[in-house]
Amino acid sequence: MIVSGWRILVFLLLAAGLIALQIFLSKRENRWPGLVLPIIAFLFSLLYPLNMVTPSGGVTAGFIVQMIIVWLEGNIPTFVFLAIYFGCRGKQRRNKQLDKMNIQDLT
Repeated sequence: MIVSGWRILVFLLLAAGLIALQIFLSKRENRWPGLVLPIIAFLFSLLYPLNMVTPSGGVTAGFIVQMIIVWLEGNIPTFVFLAIYFGCRGKQRRNKQLDKMNIQDLT
């Protein structure tokens, strides 16, 4: 019971660290650093269906559906990172427009 509690704590700390890193990278002036973690998460999601064992009867429609579901579940971190990215970039874009309006008001 104690070991599993430590595992959960380590997982939560790792997840919080990755989210904080994504927020930091998304707030950078250049847009490309904020896309690094979503791209890495997407590439890892491509590996999950490749690790599935094909059934002995051959590839069926059910197996293909399972592969798609596994791929979508593997993309959950990608979707979370992209949501953080677009949220931070939207705020940054809004602030830039406000700054432009303030500069125009001064002139």
